Amino acid sequence: MAILLATQFDADDWTAWWPALQQALQGERLLRDRAEAVPGDPITIALVANPPNGALADLPDLRLVQSLWAGVDKLLADSTVPRDVPLARMVDPAMNEAMAETALWAVLSLHRDHFAYARAQRDRRWQPLSQRRADEVGVAVLGLGQMGRTCARRLARNGYPVVGWSSRAVEVDDVVTHAGAAALPQVLAQADIVVNLLPLTDETRGLFNAGTFALLRRGAAVVNLARGGHVVEADLLDALASGQLGHAVLDVFDTEPLPGTHPFWSHPAITLLPHVAAQTDPRSAAAIAARNVRALRDGRPFEHLVDRSRGY
Repeated sequence: MAILLATQFDADDWTAWWPALQQALQGERLLRDRAEAVPGDPITIALVANPPNGALADLPDLRLVQSLWAGVDKLLADSTVPRDVPLARMVDPAMNEAMAETALWAVLSLHRDHFAYARAQRDRRWQPLSQRRADEVGVAVLGLGQMGRTCARRLARNGYPVVGWSSRAVEVDDVVTHAGAAALPQVLAQADIVVNLLPLTDETRGLFNAGTFALLRRGAAVVNLARGGHVVEADLLDALASGQLGHAVLDVFDTEPLPGTHPFWSHPAITLLPHVAAQTDPRSAAAIAARNVRALRDGRPFEHLVDRSRGY
């Protein structure tokens, strides 16, 4: 029973992933291409990383799809992915900690005006700004899954008053949490900085729009570390132009790589990252994927299955 690696890896990706997967899945037959399949050795598992649409079509023996990435929205949007085959997402503590580091960097940089000082340096302008304490900067974390909870706790430990929000009730140590659509306006009203870690679903697509930005404190900042589809780009630019938003830190975009002509590149109040807030570490992720492979072989329950009705 073979394992198909359905990916869009480049040469550098394969250099990192191939030895890690071979080490974690010793004794398994790994296929880098469907053409390597042989009669009598059916493909029963697919390990996927941003596969092209149709990559999992016509695999009648498929019994598990294991994502090597945390997000599964692209897989769920691909109608050729079998709906009756369990789909597991990557939940890696190493990625959670990496995301928390990025969230802390962004919040601290906004809190202490590091982006404003970077602009002043480029202009050769000496301009000290007033300094706030961490406990004076309200932070809202939207999305309290594994990554969101890790980020919220890290920010709270660094002295920020953190409010968390999710679609369903979740408890997080040292963080006040709220749940449900009715609670979102009051969460946003308390925020000087909003960190988005929501899954991309039909309900959350375009959540950051003119109406949402209007609920924030004037001059607030948005940190989007989730998916580009959460943000209505034209509304973000309008909110920055009006001063309703003071700054945006963006790691993800509707179109990636971001086109060179996009206005985000040159906007003085936007800081960009090239989708690197929490990269998958092949060393830990391969071992986590291998646990679900062994679960299938042993007839045990899978870890971190996606609820297709909820979109994550």
